[in-house]
Amino acid sequence: MSKIIAIANQKGGCGKSTTAVNLGIGLVRKGKRVLIVDADPQGSASICLGINEPDELDYTLANAMLDVINDEEIDYEKLIHHHCEGVDFIPANIELSGLEVSMVNVMSREMVMKCLLGELTEQYDVILIDCMPSLGVITINALTCANSVIIPSQAAYLPVKGLQQLIKTILTVKKRLNRKLAIEGILLTMVDFRTNYARDIASRVHTTYGSQIEVFENVIPMSVKAAETSAEGKSIYMHCPKGKVAEAYMKLTQEVLNNEK
Repeated sequence: MSKIIAIANQKGGCGKSTTAVNLGIGLVRKGKRVLIVDADPQGSASICLGINEPDELDYTLANAMLDVINDEEIDYEKLIHHHCEGVDFIPANIELSGLEVSMVNVMSREMVMKCLLGELTEQYDVILIDCMPSLGVITINALTCANSVIIPSQAAYLPVKGLQQLIKTILTVKKRLNRKLAIEGILLTMVDFRTNYARDIASRVHTTYGSQIEVFENVIPMSVKAAETSAEGKSIYMHCPKGKVAEAYMKLTQEVLNNEK
């Protein structure tokens, strides 16, 4: 049975897709069978995994979820793509935005993704869901089927301030839709510890949330190398294997594995 981890934050540009891809491939390197679900209409995780034009794909997460809604057969063979570094993934594109709007009147709309992924839980050890930067129905779907949530957050005042609304949403989903949902931890990303500002924000996160929510010991440093990987369609481990970001994601991978014990 898979462990399903949603990677969520309603704030954009905080490293969700980069984290999903590099954590996923990091887990593959540790011997795990991993599926990454791109649940963002921008298709950022899909691009990071080598799909140059997600909007040109004719069968993506949106199509598969629509098949669930219409009680039609899902073409998993067409849906699931394979990356050269060993991770499987379900791509997304702009059609997911249209689906979100049309799901307003769908019965049990929060359960659609759970039905879709239910067929795959025996095939993978870990399923990572890269959520869109919003708290709409697609993100609620991800939280409804997840065991836990990783919250990437930039070490900056406004992103940290916005965590309060996300945590409130997670707790509401836990209460009403998914009793097993837990917060795996807050992951600080794009951290530049050369500045007092970043150190102050990191300290504030620990002070504000650390007593109730795990804050990952490992942080992801600021680096242009991480941004370059998306253009190449490969992980940081291949792009810059000896760099500080690759080391940080390897440590994060081990921390996530340790949390399972």
